[in-house]
Amino acid sequence: MANPPLGLSIRNVSKRYANGVQALQNVTLTIPPGMYGLLGPNGAGKSTLMRTLATLQEPDAGHILLGDIDVVGQKEAVRQTLGYLPQEFGVYPKARAEDLLDYFAVLKGLTQRGARRQAVEALLRQTNLWDVRRQQLGGFSGGMKQRFGVAVALLGNPRLLIVDEPTAGLDPAERVRFLNLLSELGENSVVILSTHIVEDVAEVCTNMAIIHQGRILLEAQPLEAVAALNGRIWRKLTDKPALPALEQEHRVISAKLLSGRILVHVYSPEAPGPGFELVQADLEDVYFSAMTGCFGTAVEQQQAEAVGL
Repeated sequence: MANPPLGLSIRNVSKRYANGVQALQNVTLTIPPGMYGLLGPNGAGKSTLMRTLATLQEPDAGHILLGDIDVVGQKEAVRQTLGYLPQEFGVYPKARAEDLLDYFAVLKGLTQRGARRQAVEALLRQTNLWDVRRQQLGGFSGGMKQRFGVAVALLGNPRLLIVDEPTAGLDPAERVRFLNLLSELGENSVVILSTHIVEDVAEVCTNMAIIHQGRILLEAQPLEAVAALNGRIWRKLTDKPALPALEQEHRVISAKLLSGRILVHVYSPEAPGPGFELVQADLEDVYFSAMTGCFGTAVEQQQAEAVGL
C-alpha cells in the first residue's frame, strides 16, 4: 500500500545571513497535500525557504515538521522522501538522458538493475521524455531540461516535491506541459511551487501564500482570496502625467502600460469616481493588494458586512 501524503507544518522560521540580510522573519505556514504556490517577487525569501525545507541550510529559529519528521533535526529522514528541483541545476551536456537518469537512480539507492530500469523508463514516460531518451542533454530545450529535472527529483517516489521558479524562461507550450505534469504529481504528494509568476499559481495551485521581504503577507486558497476582492477592484485607462495625482487620491494597487497609456487598478469598496470601471478581480489583483496592504482591509470589510456592521 502506498504511503499517504504528508502535510508540512512551518512555525516561526527565521533566517538571517552573515551579510545582515534578514531573509525570513517568523514564517508560519500550514501546507497540505496537493499543489501549493509560494508567490513573491525576486528576493522575497522564496529560495531561502525552499533551501531550508530541502535541508540544504538551517534556520536560525523555528520548527518544521513533515508529518512527524523534524526537518531540521532529522535531515536524512527528510531526504529519503524529498524531491527538489532548484531554480538552476546543472546537467552533463554530452550525457544521454536515459544514462544520466540511471546514474542518479543508483545514487538514490536503486541498485537492482531490473527495478532501476523499470523506474527510469516509467519516469521518462511520465515526463514525456521517452522518445528522446537517447539524445544528449545538451540538445534539450529549456522545457525538456526542466522535465528531466523533475524526473530526477521523482526518483524514489518522494512525498514532498519542491520546485523553485520552474517555468522561468519556458515558452508557452513548454510551460503548459510542465504545469500539467506538476498538477498530476500533486495528486499523491505535497508539491510546493515557488514562483514570481502569478499565472502559474492561478492555474494549478489549490492553496497559496504570498511572501515579501521575508514575511508572509497572505495565506489562502486562490479562489477564496479572489472572492474577497470582488466588487472592490476598479480600473481606469489614463495617461502617464495623470498617474501621480491618481496615486495621491486613490489606493492604486497596480499600473501597467497598455497601448501607450497606463491601465490603473484601484482598490475601493465604493465607486472611486468618474472614468472608473468595476472589474472582476483575479489573482494578480490579490497579489498586488497583498503587496500594498489592501487585502487585509478587504477581508476586514467583508467580515464587517457579513455581521451587518
